[in-house]
Amino acid sequence: MAPKQGSRAFWIQEPGRGEILRRDLPPRQGGDVLVRALYSGISRGTESLVFRGRVPRSQHEAMRAPFQEGDFPAPVKYGYSSVGEVIEADGRAGRGLLGQRVFCLYPHQDLYIVPASAATRLSPRLPPGRAVLAANMETAVNAVWDGGASTGDRVVVIGAGVVGLLIAWLCRQIPGTEVIAVDRNPDRVEAAAALGIGFRDEPPGDIGADLVFHASGSPAGLRGAIGAAGAEGSVVEVSWYGDSPVSLPLGEAFHSRRLLLRSSQVGRIPPRRSPRWNTSRRLALALSLLRDPDLDVLISGESDFDELPAVMTQLSTAPGEALCHRIRYPAALAHEEESA
Repeated sequence: MAPKQGSRAFWIQEPGRGEILRRDLPPRQGGDVLVRALYSGISRGTESLVFRGRVPRSQHEAMRAPFQEGDFPAPVKYGYSSVGEVIEADGRAGRGLLGQRVFCLYPHQDLYIVPASAATRLSPRLPPGRAVLAANMETAVNAVWDGGASTGDRVVVIGAGVVGLLIAWLCRQIPGTEVIAVDRNPDRVEAAAALGIGFRDEPPGDIGADLVFHASGSPAGLRGAIGAAGAEGSVVEVSWYGDSPVSLPLGEAFHSRRLLLRSSQVGRIPPRRSPRWNTSRRLALALSLLRDPDLDVLISGESDFDELPAVMTQLSTAPGEALCHRIRYPAALAHEEESA
């Protein structure tokens, strides 16, 4: 009998405290692949809420990640942005991925087994370190679909984090659009400029926007989004607040301007596209969009895997200037040394 292979994974042991634990891997089944992680990305907004135990009981099932183990609030193994290399494979589909770099919706873990269908091959034109943005790009793509951005629209994006900047970057490429990103953190202006996006530190109340996306995670930001929308305009809420209540000024000009307020959540393909699109096709699109090297500006920091418990504590309490914080695994160090 072959010896069991061990792996190390990040677990939230209780709200606000995480550990890296060692576990044996289960045996591979037909069609499975063994992936050695190179990088993973921290989805700061959602993962911070999960880390702090702020997932409402009513959303425990809806918020499960594809390969999550455990249950909310803890102990739980959570995450969905892993990039690695397939080092063992079974079955025809799996063998086709052997030696390839892939993206998986998997938690933070150094070695893991998934069905071959859950591993999406990366293009040689996409550096694996940038591919950790794939889940964020999927969220941004879905938001733009939900908002229905169109030629000539005035678009305001409130919240210049990773998802907000990706939404603005996608909208900017629609001919004739005027796109402004808004964030109270003036340091975000550099990232916005690198992506060719206009920037303000306060919501423009007089712009009469056709479409406003809110991605700041702050109720004040959502109130500003409502104020920035023009008559008959749309406000797309991308932020998720966990179990925190939100107060909105729906008794003021919201009704007279006949605004549309809707949520956008990456878990579902918009109805108008669902007959033709599925999540696999959307992920392939997200990965193709990430080939643009300008998007490297969204990676604001990197830490080794062993530092992840301390990094999550820091990001969930005092995130500072962080955009996407990338986690680097030992295998990535070996690849970087070979490329040097």
